[in-house]
Amino acid sequence: MITRTELLAYLDNLLEPGRFADYCPNGLQVAGCEDIYRIITGVTASQALLDQAVAMNADAILVHHGYFWRGEDARLIGIKQQRIKTLLSHDINLIAYHLPLDAHPEFGNNVQLAHQLGLEIDGRISGTGEPAIALCGCLSEPQSLDDFANSVADTLQREPVVIAGHDRPVNTIGWCTGAAQGYIQQAAELGLDAFLSGEVSEQTTHLARELGIHYIAAGHHATERYGIMALGNHLAEIFDLDQQFVDIENPV
Repeated sequence: MITRTELLAYLDNLLEPGRFADYCPNGLQVAGCEDIYRIITGVTASQALLDQAVAMNADAILVHHGYFWRGEDARLIGIKQQRIKTLLSHDINLIAYHLPLDAHPEFGNNVQLAHQLGLEIDGRISGTGEPAIALCGCLSEPQSLDDFANSVADTLQREPVVIAGHDRPVNTIGWCTGAAQGYIQQAAELGLDAFLSGEVSEQTTHLARELGIHYIAAGHHATERYGIMALGNHLAEIFDLDQQFVDIENPV
């Protein structure tokens, strides 16, 4: 067991949310009970995840995608009202870390994705936020684009969208999980062979071809499972908490 106050202090110290100009509040978003025995982790605080947490008698939900995004309607109506009602009526804490979890050097989404895909990290890509979020590195040995895409599909259990930008194999690569397709230009300016992210936009195809860089869209949800999983396992180990990752299926 850990108190909510102790858990939040630990997470804020670990993830340093104050360093980031984020699109949402990081840390505690909805307050529930003070004593925490069981944590459910997940990518997004959807109603399906909340319902699973209720069924599993969770005291807290820890996610990457929480609530109260910049520019959204502030009123508690519709889907937002139902989600908040679920949390408050069952005294469940909602804790979310967005950019701090993307960027963390040990538990971050981008570092953890590199571990999954066997990418060797060389550094960060400038111009991808402050602190920089996107990473760059290389494969253990060059591969054809098809072979690398097949490896991504096998690892993430999702067929990626692949856009060829040249005829060379993949050796050097940049990556940034989620909706980071806009960073393809920064990756191309570094002369990287490929850039991998979660989502793809209409213009990404044209940019990849004209910039001469391969692009792989491997899924927003699929690329962002591993940071929150690693963080949850870490908390369970050091605080002896009952923790479980719940993967709500999402093809995007």
